[in-house]
Amino acid sequence: MSGLKTIRNRISTVKSTRKITSAMKMVSAARLRRLQDRLIALRPYSDKLHEVVLGLTGLPGSAACENVYCRQSSPDKILLILSTSNRGLCGAFNQQLFREVKRVVSELYAEQLERGSLSFIAVGKKGYEFLRRQYGNCRIEQYNHISESVDFQDVSQLGTAIMAGFREELYDRVHLVCNSFKNAASQLIVSETFLPVSLEPVDEEAPVITDYIYEPDRDKLIEAIIPRSIKLRLYRALLDAGTAEHGARMTAMHKATDNAGELIESLTLEYNKLRQSAVTAQILEVAGGAEALK
Repeated sequence: MSGLKTIRNRISTVKSTRKITSAMKMVSAARLRRLQDRLIALRPYSDKLHEVVLGLTGLPGSAACENVYCRQSSPDKILLILSTSNRGLCGAFNQQLFREVKRVVSELYAEQLERGSLSFIAVGKKGYEFLRRQYGNCRIEQYNHISESVDFQDVSQLGTAIMAGFREELYDRVHLVCNSFKNAASQLIVSETFLPVSLEPVDEEAPVITDYIYEPDRDKLIEAIIPRSIKLRLYRALLDAGTAEHGARMTAMHKATDNAGELIESLTLEYNKLRQSAVTAQILEVAGGAEALK
């Protein structure tokens, strides 16, 4: 009977776990829908703003952009931004980012790491914990609150701080590593140079419109629009990462819920077999005792 009690306890525990994973799946599905709607609504504006920046600064590769955020210099001082989740239970969402950071640092910034000129910004608790373990000797800043809601005001403050560091030459290059939302079951790793500003078109086949009438003059517009474009680009990247996180968590919790259901079925079948064996043994004992009394 002790075996039956153990199985009953396991079934009860798994059922409780299934309720938790099912609830987490529904919460992540709701958050995924909200963030995905925000991301879809943002994309046309973000793409159009980048197109306007291209039109103001000239075609890619030209010397037209003399803005400080377009400054090209030797990458001696590097800032790497890593966006992860605050919590786990989202499959390999964070682990694939950790592998990408290790690859980027070893292949691109090994010299800066050795010299101590590599700094990090961790957006998300999991990324901060990883960076502290892996690169504890480097300067690491933590922004956990942004991962929760991805509010534009919070991202704008972070973008302002990053631009100030680049403008004051605290960093020669800013590198961004995060996940991008593809669908609920898969994410794409984004690993790119965030600053200096890239003057590559979003769609290479689409023509870049450069014939604008400027009011006020072109230089003032560039000074006003490029910082806004940088903040919006950072916001879009982190919003994309937040959407990918909830997609990954929803998928992971869906699989966990299904696995819990299969485990409950297996344990129930095992419980019924043991119970049937115990009942059969008792019947045989009673029958044997009755036969012995004859």
